[in-house]
Amino acid sequence: MAGLIVLLLQLYSFILFARILLSWFPNVDYSNPIVRFLHDVTEPVLQPVRNFLQQQFPDMGPFDFSPIVVFIGIWILQSLVWAVIPF
Repeated sequence: MAGLIVLLLQLYSFILFARILLSWFPNVDYSNPIVRFLHDVTEPVLQPVRNFLQQQFPDMGPFDFSPIVVFIGIWILQSLVWAVIPF
C-alpha cells in the first residue's frame, strides 16, 4: 500500500516537473491537450500555495516558488508514508 501511494506521489512529481519545463518555453500551445492536462492536474495544488505565498511574502516579485513548496510537500508526504504505513 505504501509503495502505491509513494508511486502516485512520484508520478505527480513528474507531471509537475513537466509543467515547470513547459513554462520555460514562450511559444507553447496551451490549447494542446497534453499541455492542458498538465495545467489542469497541477493548478488545483499550485494555486492555493501560490496565493498563500503571495499573502505572506508580497514582495517576491515575479518569482513563483509554489512548485518548490509543492515538491517539498510531496517529499515530506512520501517520507511520512514510508514511516507510517507498513509495506
